[in-house]
Amino acid sequence: MSSPRSRAWQVALLGGLLAFATACGGGPDGAGGGQQQQKPSAVPDNTALLGAIKADPQLAGALPPAVAQAKTLRLASNIQSAPNNFYAADGKTPIGYEVDLAKAVGAKLGVTVAYQDLAFGSLITSLQSGRVDLTMAAMNDTKERQQQIDFVDYFSSGITIMIRKGNPDGITGPDTLCGKNVAVVQGTSHQKFAAAQSAKCTQAGKPAITVTATDSDNQNQNQLRTGRVAAILNDLPSAVYISRTAGDGKFFEVVPGQPIEGGRYGMGFAKNNSKLRDAVKQALQSLVTDGTYGKILQSWGVEQGAIKEAAVNGGS
Repeated sequence: MSSPRSRAWQVALLGGLLAFATACGGGPDGAGGGQQQQKPSAVPDNTALLGAIKADPQLAGALPPAVAQAKTLRLASNIQSAPNNFYAADGKTPIGYEVDLAKAVGAKLGVTVAYQDLAFGSLITSLQSGRVDLTMAAMNDTKERQQQIDFVDYFSSGITIMIRKGNPDGITGPDTLCGKNVAVVQGTSHQKFAAAQSAKCTQAGKPAITVTATDSDNQNQNQLRTGRVAAILNDLPSAVYISRTAGDGKFFEVVPGQPIEGGRYGMGFAKNNSKLRDAVKQALQSLVTDGTYGKILQSWGVEQGAIKEAAVNGGS
């Protein structure tokens, strides 16, 4: 993933999100109450969108024989990172924008997707051993990881600025953080960026950024709500989802614009499975071209991370 996080805040955040999902009355599989929503749900129901996808016989014919015969893609993930991938209120059903994208790719290839929930550290070895066909778990496509597996890139994440609803401090981008109090989680890439941005401020003759480093996002959110800090730096998907769910969407918002210091998430494939890699790449590109991909991201509020091309090993 893009930056180190403590498991404690992830569990706390996930618990809150699941509670919110329960209140919203369902998820992408249409489990209850979706038609009664009066505003976009933080857990959208994309059943109709996914159901409208038609299998492409040519792409299906490009699948490896074992996958084509089984008509199933064995996908490994580390299911705990909303809104990328997490469990619905039933505690069993994987949901998230990654899950919807995986289902869409499967539908285009004429196969179903079977999830396996594994430790993040075992995802690469699960590919290399042949236990699974692909991974999709907000894993950054990096040159280092490309030495072990191949990637098909599907999303561009990066640092995003989260502010109080209504933007009372007038923050419109990194340059407007000068002289402000900004919260980050200790030891993350966000902390490094804040320090570098503060140096740019002083070099330009502007006040430095006061950086508050804490142990969790929950602490940072409390400080932002009470006005002790003017902004929080976080990864794009998390920042967007927190903004949509915290206080029923009334507490925070995200500064518009492309992610800062963006990095690509990639679906992982074993080096000896280029046939499947290329079939998935073509299926994803087809979904990008016909607009389905964009609709899925927009429904989850993470369209800022959309890519234009499903590149192989496009990360750095």
